[in-house]
Amino acid sequence: MGWVRSLTVIALTFGAASVEAFKEQEFKKCADSGFCERLRGKQGDSYSADPKSIQLNGAVVTAKVQHDASGAAYDLQLTNYNGILRMHIDEAASKHRFQVPWVLQSELPDSSQAWTKTRQSSSLLQLQSGSAQLTLTFKPLRVDLSIAGTPAASFNARQMFQYEYLREKQEGDPAGWWEETFKGHTDSKPKGPQAISLDLSFPGFQHVYGIPEHAASFALKPTTGEGIESEPYRLYNLDVFEYNLDSTFGLYGSIPLMLAHKAGLTTAAFWLNAAEMLVDVASDNSGTQTQWVAEAGVLDLFFLLGPDPATVLQQYGRISGTTAMPQMFSLGYHQCRWNYKDETDVLGVNAGFDQHDIPYDVIWLDIEYLDDKKYFTWDKNYFPTPIDMQDKLAVTGRKLVVIIDPHIKRKSDYYVFSEGESGSYFTKNKDGKDYEGWCWPGSSSWVDCLNPASRDWWAGLFSLSRFQGSTKNLYIWNDMNEPSVFNGPEVTMPKDNIHHGGVEHREMHNINGALFHAATWQGLEERGRDSYGSDGDRPFILTRSAFAGTQRLGALWTGDNKAEWPALKFSVPMCLSLSIAGLPFVGADIAGFFGNPDAELFTRWYQLGAFYPFFRGHAHLEAKRREPWLYDGTTTDRVREAIRMRYALLPYVYTLFRLAHTHNQPLMRPLWYEFPDEAETFSMDDQFLLGPSILVAPVTEAGASSREVYLPTSTRWYNFHSGTAMKPASTGGLLRSQESPKNSIKVDMDSIPIFLRGGSIVPRQERARRSSLQMQGDPFTLIVALNDSAAASGALYLDDGHSFAYKRGVYTERALTYADSVLSNAAAGIASTLLPSLDVSVPLPAGAKGLKSDAVVERIVVLGLPGGPAGWKATVQGSSQFLQAGPGPLRLKQGLPESGLIIRKPGLPIAAEWSIRLSKSS
Repeated sequence: MGWVRSLTVIALTFGAASVEAFKEQEFKKCADSGFCERLRGKQGDSYSADPKSIQLNGAVVTAKVQHDASGAAYDLQLTNYNGILRMHIDEAASKHRFQVPWVLQSELPDSSQAWTKTRQSSSLLQLQSGSAQLTLTFKPLRVDLSIAGTPAASFNARQMFQYEYLREKQEGDPAGWWEETFKGHTDSKPKGPQAISLDLSFPGFQHVYGIPEHAASFALKPTTGEGIESEPYRLYNLDVFEYNLDSTFGLYGSIPLMLAHKAGLTTAAFWLNAAEMLVDVASDNSGTQTQWVAEAGVLDLFFLLGPDPATVLQQYGRISGTTAMPQMFSLGYHQCRWNYKDETDVLGVNAGFDQHDIPYDVIWLDIEYLDDKKYFTWDKNYFPTPIDMQDKLAVTGRKLVVIIDPHIKRKSDYYVFSEGESGSYFTKNKDGKDYEGWCWPGSSSWVDCLNPASRDWWAGLFSLSRFQGSTKNLYIWNDMNEPSVFNGPEVTMPKDNIHHGGVEHREMHNINGALFHAATWQGLEERGRDSYGSDGDRPFILTRSAFAGTQRLGALWTGDNKAEWPALKFSVPMCLSLSIAGLPFVGADIAGFFGNPDAELFTRWYQLGAFYPFFRGHAHLEAKRREPWLYDGTTTDRVREAIRMRYALLPYVYTLFRLAHTHNQPLMRPLWYEFPDEAETFSMDDQFLLGPSILVAPVTEAGASSREVYLPTSTRWYNFHSGTAMKPASTGGLLRSQESPKNSIKVDMDSIPIFLRGGSIVPRQERARRSSLQMQGDPFTLIVALNDSAAASGALYLDDGHSFAYKRGVYTERALTYADSVLSNAAAGIASTLLPSLDVSVPLPAGAKGLKSDAVVERIVVLGLPGGPAGWKATVQGSSQFLQAGPGPLRLKQGLPESGLIIRKPGLPIAAEWSIRLSKSS
């Protein structure tokens, strides 16, 4: 929610313009940070690797590195993890610095692959592994990587590497080394200067992406170069409400992963460092050059060698883990505002969805449900019977989510505070006493989640016996976990605060929110085992602050946005940036947290939001109520249609999440992810793909009657709503002119342009239900969209939708294919059809019997049959059974009768082997 209360007072006193100015002045720029001012744009002193110290031992190269001017010594290690190069540099001997915990996966060392030495001289070492070639130049220190002979990345090509070594304080040291002040807050620096600068070059690449979270374009814009005046991209997790758009300013999360893409090659770099970081981007004809500067930590740099987008994301998943498999209910629609005022209000909204025949799965409570802003409590005046309220929601198939933040009210008779104080579970100030700051409860302490004992204690608070008033149908929202501190520097915690093990907050700031999220996840996981037995219950926790590894825990939203058209537009590149940085369960507040959207903006945001992986409506305390039925009847009808579309697609979305869980693949994808050689897509962020099969082109301007849509030229496309094929101009269809590769698509308020990729099979469940729970066992519709070769493929993943039973093989995966006029349903890994480039299967555990399902296929729609849909018949292979087939519309409300062949009520089990042959009637 942000530090809204403080700014509300300022707005009343000075007016809205003063709020904007106040907001701008509250946060640092590069010139306000000593480490950035020292190192940004500066060529470093020379560093050299001692040739005599070079040792090659299988997959590992080690060397001694020296700062030539001071003689400071460092240890270098280069490790090859079969497609991943890890470069680690730390100060030698006893001066080892803070190494970020928790993120790296324990199985990473098991995948190492030996180097082959191809050349060594007094000046360099050259190594080969598969298609990857590494060249280590000794003086000045430099690393160059090539893939199949194509240059991919270079470290220190511009000699901007600088590693400020730990030292003793001396008379005459420069100002800012040991202390600096900003806006009245003094930051002591007991360890002195310890920043690291490095430059990474991507030769031949004109586009780089990632390093979220910023409200900026998807392809990162240059921040430095001739005629460019810009702040660097900042990675420092902060509570920034009503954030500016098209800005390099850092928001709530930081994932220091950058992808570089060009036709024929995708590569990436990931710096495991949780201190404040700033990144500059420059571009010229030779490629893209970047400079990264971190205030503290070590250089722990990973190069992901690709060579394609899917492989890069899989490699990143090997480092930091893959997406948690979500519960099915969490993929439905969520209804939230700050705040539903009492139990009557909650149950009234729940009934309103049923009265207006709109499906939804979750209703949320913000901070006003609490007793005096004390977490794990309920305000008995407004929520006297929370268990009864949750039980009534559960009867209708719905869940409740409540907010729980990391700041704990300092009150001696509050059990959470007294336990945290006596157990020493709170973050300390620089003097070693419990840190005291100001947040929603007033005077507060903050859980030190770097401390494993603190995390265990925090997790235990979520048990049903300790969290009085909670049930197994209650899930959690972690907000304010950057952490947000109203009276702190930049509205966060002082950097010289102390965490477990003597770690300064500056060293671990960006991972603070992820560790708090992890402790909450642990609590819900333990509660699930207590409530459901050994298979447990998958946690659902929404977080605002994120770091590498957050994907292992759950969902993220893009924070406190505005109900304005530009915020709608920028939500797409924001979600894309997070998605390709390994965090796919993302979404933006619909239809803007602050303000009051008109009916047009409200409608357009729901039409887009139905395709966010995380689909939640949310609004500020002072915003007008905006449940979907509170606008006019036509708007309600359109929003209902958008939400129902999401529910119809839940089988497809759930299958994509399985792929995210097993192979770390994003749901929201830039077009170049699927069409990597189409240069027109490299800068595109106003449309996207949901998985490999559905192209979404949101309408992001008021009053639009048309919009341009780029349809990649290497495949056939169909109108998602009608099933009509997109035809070239010569046959009278939609125009792709010679001047522009885009189609000009007419739009009305009933829908946004959506297209189905030729060659896809998309499973749907189309019966209107009140929630996803009621859809279990519903029949399926298969949409078969043929490509130019009259072929298609798709997949379906099914499990129980809530437990961890899938880990012991209680699931089914179906490969759906159409070839040679035969539609087949076979048991096979979904990656074999949705991700054939990786060719990595997920074997069933020993003894697994899979999942039984009584669900059947009730309809099959085949688009793009040669000669049109008329005159075909359908026969079950190996049987004399003929199925009713004929032309028909894809949807009753839209479409043409000739748009597809419909096979009605085949009644075939979705989880069984079968095939259907199509043939022309004689």
